[in-house]
Amino acid sequence: MRNVHDNVLSCIGDTPIVRLNSVTAGLAATVYAKLEMLNPGGSIKDRIALQIVDDAEAAGDLQPGGVIVEGTSGNTGAGLAMVAAVRGYTCTFVLPDKQSEEKRAALRAYGAKVVVTPTAVEPEDPRSYYSVSTRLGNEEGSYFANQYHNPSNPLSHLRMTGPELWEQMDGDIDVVVCGLGTGGTISGLGEFLKSKKPDIKIVGVDPVGSLYFDYFHTGQMTQPHTYIVEGIGEDFMPSTIDWRWIDDVIRVNDRECMQMTRRVVREEGILLGGSGGAAVAGALKWVERNDAKGLKVVVILPDSGNRYLSKIFNDNWMRENGFLDDDSGMGRIRDICKRQGERELISVGPDASVSEVIGMLKLNGISQVPVLDDGQIQGVLSDKALLGKALEKGGGRAKAIDLVQADFCTIEADERVAVLIELFKRYKVAFVVESRGARHEVKDVITRIDLIDYISARTGAGK
Repeated sequence: MRNVHDNVLSCIGDTPIVRLNSVTAGLAATVYAKLEMLNPGGSIKDRIALQIVDDAEAAGDLQPGGVIVEGTSGNTGAGLAMVAAVRGYTCTFVLPDKQSEEKRAALRAYGAKVVVTPTAVEPEDPRSYYSVSTRLGNEEGSYFANQYHNPSNPLSHLRMTGPELWEQMDGDIDVVVCGLGTGGTISGLGEFLKSKKPDIKIVGVDPVGSLYFDYFHTGQMTQPHTYIVEGIGEDFMPSTIDWRWIDDVIRVNDRECMQMTRRVVREEGILLGGSGGAAVAGALKWVERNDAKGLKVVVILPDSGNRYLSKIFNDNWMRENGFLDDDSGMGRIRDICKRQGERELISVGPDASVSEVIGMLKLNGISQVPVLDDGQIQGVLSDKALLGKALEKGGGRAKAIDLVQADFCTIEADERVAVLIELFKRYKVAFVVESRGARHEVKDVITRIDLIDYISARTGAGK
């Protein structure tokens, strides 16, 4: 007998890799996609689900008849529910309310209990899916899978996904691109692949609203905000992500994710989900900046479009969210910088006093200034924060580093202006960063008024 299994769990892994041909037109590099939606539970999360349960059983943390609890965007829940069905456990899953109804229905189909929580709350809020899942997971008789802090998560990709990918490509692979969620996939496969080929590039893709992109480029935890694409990005730092194995992070916005998802389905015949569309969009951005003949890139597609039929593949939903609009005509960030001309970046060091910084703001007619330490951004100082400190006794001698705020975002010169427009819905200032190896230097600063001036000049609105 061929390809016959004792149960569905031995079908996990060994997913195929296919070349992308249409969406990559014009590129010298060859881009492949690993179809993780062909795992039996429908996503790459089947891999970590099996590892988590195996390790919990071995440690005695999961007892016969126990309840598996997890906070999930849907895919980890489906993987755990599948494993639980085979092993004889029950499940309770906590999902944010932005997750599709298809995902909730799939979990209920396995017999799982589904608890829905609000998306737009802080992680520490008792209503958040992090808090609710932790509380339920700590109840007697329950096992909290805790994918964001469970070492079994990256371990599954170190042991399975990385070796599988290396063998499939015969080691002939230069770049791997995948979305950043818990960080388990990129950390596990990155560790394995770099042990085989140290100069391989491991690239993460992060949505606008998540904190990973800014953290990678500045080392600072900026303020996250809500976004629509499911399954990637975070508003806190999981312990399952290991930045040692990540060479670059590319940012995409919701519109890019949704439009690329639909393109891949219609042009490549691959029914992928939104996080897969995000990964492809990010991969193409990275390749456009680093394109070369003979370059081989593999993109990880985490799940199937079957779980997003009511959203991404619904024209009404896409239109209501503004995702059918074409925003490609606004240019690139470098165009804004070019229009502003060569100018010295006004900044202060971490040891500058409040009195010195106030004098600098007054001299240059500005209301905020970045604090840089050897070219690396530490945060932003605003006139409001400086004034409050200056009014305190002896406050003028306080150091700039003690007052910095994370009310900023970072962006690269090659990025589209449309992404900046979305960022400026939340932030007041953007720093244009340039990566030089492990260093990420600030090259320019763009404010909302700079963006308004640029758009007015481009559209003639100011005439």
